[in-house]
Formats: sequence, structure tokens, C-alpha cells
Amino acid sequence: MGNETLKVPYSLHAENRQRLIARFVKGEGIHRQSFIVLEGGKSTTRYDTDHEPLFRQESFFQWTFGVMEPDFFGAIEVDTGASILFIPRLPAEYAVWLGAIQPPAFFKEKYEVDEVKYTDELEQFFASKNAGALYTLLGPNSDSGNTAKPAEFPGIEKFQVDKKKLFADIVAERVIKSPKEIEVLRYSNKVSSDAHKAVMRHIKDGMREYQLESTFLHHCYHEGGCRHPSYTCICATGANGSVLHYGHAGAPNDRLLRDGDMCLFDMGAEYHCYCADITVCFPVSGVFTEDQKIVYNSVLDAQRSVETTMKPGVNWVDMHRLAERCILSGLLKGGVLQNGTVDDFMSAHLGAVFMPHGLGHMIGLDTHDVGGYPEGGPERPAEPGVKKLRTARILEAGMAVTVEPGLYFINVLLDAALADPSKSKYFNADVLKRFRNTGGVRLEDDVVVTADGCEVLTKVPRTVEEIEAFMKK
Repeated sequence: MGNETLKVPYSLHAENRQRLIARFVKGEGIHRQSFIVLEGGKSTTRYDTDHEPLFRQESFFQWTFGVMEPDFFGAIEVDTGASILFIPRLPAEYAVWLGAIQPPAFFKEKYEVDEVKYTDELEQFFASKNAGALYTLLGPNSDSGNTAKPAEFPGIEKFQVDKKKLFADIVAERVIKSPKEIEVLRYSNKVSSDAHKAVMRHIKDGMREYQLESTFLHHCYHEGGCRHPSYTCICATGANGSVLHYGHAGAPNDRLLRDGDMCLFDMGAEYHCYCADITVCFPVSGVFTEDQKIVYNSVLDAQRSVETTMKPGVNWVDMHRLAERCILSGLLKGGVLQNGTVDDFMSAHLGAVFMPHGLGHMIGLDTHDVGGYPEGGPERPAEPGVKKLRTARILEAGMAVTVEPGLYFINVLLDAALADPSKSKYFNADVLKRFRNTGGVRLEDDVVVTADGCEVLTKVPRTVEEIEAFMKK
């Protein structure tokens, strides 16, 4: 993007294609003289208007080719690994409104592919190659429930099209990040971490939540060249911190900040479509109360315990349970829970009352990245708490995941627990009252699993002492 921003080499995508082909050709029944064919994201308009939303590339196509423009197709020749891009043939008027119309040679050099054709030449190209089969992408996203769209173009019905073999292989390769991909994730985390610190410096009593969202977004773009946020910013203060996905259109980060509030800011930027997903929590005043310390330190203990335990071979479900144990232990020490041990609380599923979401998720080209529950992989757990996990996999080196334990005081969940004798016997109702309507704490790092542990990519003040020192006016 220029200035001091990261220069991403297009060898990153060439390596991705090589990895994909190396895995793909090991499959059974792969046709020779065949091609993997992907369709990029399309240009769209908003509803029935001519307003064009800012384009962002479809993630599988981005992983494979790194193309910035819409309406492209891409192909990889299975026998040779040769890469071909197909670009739209633009009308002459395009040059007036959107800039110079570049020839195929321009995109061949820009994206470092072997060949560039026009999209109206797709059928002719594959016919000239006597393509034995075209392998297109079709498969379910285990997070959203949506389905990846297979490539479609006029004349594709004339070829043998296989929509089944590709999906599992490309998902498996996306799950394990290459060193070049990890470097981009480091960069998006650095920019996002610095933006969070800018917010911590800027905050003061009497501001609106959206002003802090604006500060974050400005820093990411102005300083880091990150034009897109990874997701809708959650910029919650006070009781809003107990709304897990606060910040949507109906709750637009508009509350007035008050001096005693706790902030929960879940915001991240993406660079070259690689996402950061970071949550920080701190008091508006910059000084924690004793009750805020109870909640915050319980969550920090959970996060640190998980990150020091993570390594290849570790079960992610076990990490969620470890986080729950740390949080419940902190609530016991703080007097919110009583009349039992942490084991008792775990048996009663109290962890899901205070942390109703999963510990974390895959991250990469999507905030909730692919591969959480691959075909033939672990089943989704059924117990309260862990059933919300976005993956139940065994960790492998090269996986990128978020570690985001949380502790929230959500009235509807607390009321249900207090109405359940198997749970209510463990609550100190008088102490719990102090924490009602105070929101919650979530701490989220982006972490890459290494050969013998993990690397925490997120770099923000985390301990109470670090935060208070950083925010000291």
C-alpha cells in the first residue's frame, strides 16, 4: 500500500497454489489434463440502486490468486500447476469513469501468473486444452452454514464438472498458514494493536462509543493502509459489554461514556484480506476498581493459562474447559460463587452461564476462518459451553486461532441460573448484585500454533498494571 506498510509478495499465492496442487493430485480418481477453476467475487450494487459497495475479494479466490479486482476467474492446470487468470473484457467507457483499461500482460505481471485470458474465452480455452475435467468449489462453511459457490460460466455444461473433490483440500491448506501468510497476520495484528492503544490514549469521559470506533478505524487506515475492518466493530461500554455482538445496525456504538464504565472493544483490521480480531478491556478512567479487577483478572488468568498450554496435539475442547475453570476459580475467590468447588461448578455447567460462547475460532482470510469442523473431523460437542465452540480440533503447527475467554453478567442467563436449584445453590446473590448491569470482560489475542507452543501476534497492554500505567494521564 506504500509508505511504511507491508509489501506482500505474490509468491505467497504461488506457494498456496503449489500446496493445493500437491495435496489435490494425491486424491483418488483425479483426471489428467484437468483444471481447478475458481470464480472470484463479483461487482454488486446496493439493493436496486447504482451505488457500488467497496469491493472485497472472495476469500478462496484471494488465497489462491490475491486479485484485487472483481469479476475475475482463475484456473490451475492440475498436471503442470500452471496458473491462468481470466479478466473481464471492459467497455471503452470504463476508462472515463474508473481508469485505464489494462491489457492481459499487465495482470500477468501484476499477479505473477503464467497466462491471462478474457472471461469470454473460458469455454474456448478449456476446449483447446481438451480438459478432462473441471474441478470447482462447492462445500459448506461450518460457521455460517452458507455454501461456497462453484464457478459458473457460459458453456461450462459442455465439460465434465466435479464439484466434490476440491473443497476439502483447499480448506485443509487454508487452515495451515504458510510463513508468508503468518507475516501478513503479524502485520494486521500490529496495526490493529497500535490502533487499540491509540483508542486507550484518546478515550475520556463524555465521549460516545462511536468516536472510539472512529479513532480505531482512522488509525488502521491512515497509519496501516488497512481499508477494511475485519468485521463490524464492537465498541461497548458499561452494560453493553454483556451484549456479545453489540455494535450492529440496531445498536450502533452510540452510548455516552461514563467515568466508572468498563470498556469492551472488539475491533480488528484486515490487510491483503488477512484479518486481525482483537478485544481489549479497560476502564474509561484508566483505573480499575476492586470489583473490576476480580472480573478482569479472572479472564486474564484464563487467557494466559490457555496460551501457555497451547501446542501441537492439544485438544481445543480441553482449552475451553481450562478457560472455564480459571474463570470460575476467579469468581469463587471474588465471592460471587460459594458453597462448592470449581469441580462442582463445572459439573453444574456454570461456565456457560458466564461465558456462553466458545473460547476462540480459526482466523485468516476470514475472521471466522474455514476448517473448524471439516468433513471427517471431530463432531461438534453437545455439552453447554463447549457446544458453542467454532472448532473442536486437535491443534497443529501453523494453525491460527483466537484465544478469547470472556466473563459476562448477562441478565437473562443469570436469571435462568438462579431459577435452577442445581445452579442457584452456588451463587452468592448479594455479591452478584454488585456485578449486575456492569457488562463484562473479553480478552482476545490472535495466536499461531508453533512446533512447540504458540506465538501471540497481538501486542497490547494486558495486565491491570500495564493498562493503568499506559493510560496514566
